[in-house]
Amino acid sequence: MRFLSTRDANRTAGLAAAVAQGLAPDGGLYVPEFLPRIDAAALASARDLPQLAERLIAPFAAGDVAADWLAAITADAFDFPVPVVEVDGAGGPLSVLELFHGPTAAFKDFGARFLAATLERVPRADPRRVTILVATSGDTGGAVAAAFHRRPWVDVVVLYPRGLVSPRQEKQLACWGGNVRTLSVAGTFDDCQRMVKDAFVDPELARALQLSSANSINVGRLLPQMVYYAKASLELARADGRAPNFIIPTGNLGNALACIWAREAGLPIGEIVLASNANLTVPDYLRDGAWSPRPSVATLASAMDVGNPSNMERLRWLFPDLATLRGKVSAHAVDDDAIRATIRRDHRELGQTWCPHTATAAHVYRRLDAARRRERWVVVATAHPAKFNDVVEPLIGEVVPVPSALAALLELPSVQVEVPPRLEVLRSILMGKE
Repeated sequence: MRFLSTRDANRTAGLAAAVAQGLAPDGGLYVPEFLPRIDAAALASARDLPQLAERLIAPFAAGDVAADWLAAITADAFDFPVPVVEVDGAGGPLSVLELFHGPTAAFKDFGARFLAATLERVPRADPRRVTILVATSGDTGGAVAAAFHRRPWVDVVVLYPRGLVSPRQEKQLACWGGNVRTLSVAGTFDDCQRMVKDAFVDPELARALQLSSANSINVGRLLPQMVYYAKASLELARADGRAPNFIIPTGNLGNALACIWAREAGLPIGEIVLASNANLTVPDYLRDGAWSPRPSVATLASAMDVGNPSNMERLRWLFPDLATLRGKVSAHAVDDDAIRATIRRDHRELGQTWCPHTATAAHVYRRLDAARRRERWVVVATAHPAKFNDVVEPLIGEVVPVPSALAALLELPSVQVEVPPRLEVLRSILMGKE
């Protein structure tokens, strides 16, 4: 299996090299040259989540050095549960795919831990320390910091938009120290993402450092995210004989793309619906056909505040025809008022406590008519509500219990550096000049 740049199919790499590089040399995103047909029966017989992950990802590692280490990588990365929980009283067969049981209580833990486990084991041609650059709108940075913290061969630099993440998210981004540096950027997530992308194609940095990415621009983030869609779809299809539909909170489109890849590879997945917040770039594109990235808008679902989603480049590479893309996925916008109302109502009526991001998906489910609700639906819960206690607790009138791993992080001191949204400043920091 080779991975191609979305901008030049002649630029290729194996899985290990694609993961190590993060971004293709021409600035494109790596995509598999084809999506292999997955043997669902072989996956269904896996004894546990690490083995399911190994079998699912194996075709993408075929012929690459990463294949030799895949069993160890998946055993390291997939060491926490991913339950599919039934929701009573929803008016139809509804499940929640809970992706917040990892060390930082968000779905980003899956991809971050897979990246760390891969880069630690697979031999690299360049013996220098790796520098991981990660732009985050909330959860990615904390997950990456946790996954790479104290690993002696790597430095991590996290960029986040100052004032645009929740207080507990900010604590998770800035509590590490050691080999993790946290930069508070005076701008939006899109500014942070632009700085990271520009750093990857900066000649001076390319000569001085071995850079890699841990954003969903890295294909190593997307492959492990396919795993939980495989687990959920196989489990539910086996239970009632039909492919489940998924509603996915969407920001940079990485989580959604992983589900799309899983379905295109042959897993029993039905409709894929994207739940956006007030950042309307994706819903507007699917409706009007004009790709118009724009500055991001701050919302309660802060990790989804993305005005120029990177993974649209992969999605349009996979489905270059707009009519075909519209047949593959739909998108619906949910504003802050609807997020608040959904958190209140579903806590009262269903006994469910949502984070603001999960609430966007739950709201889209509520919009379905009675006939559609008779289908099997899955709301994807991307983060634990305790990470957004300042939003959730006033709405439900209760204190949200804090998972023990998150509670331990909240006790640590914070260290971050405030910077303007300029590449030259990031370059100076990376080169040790500031």
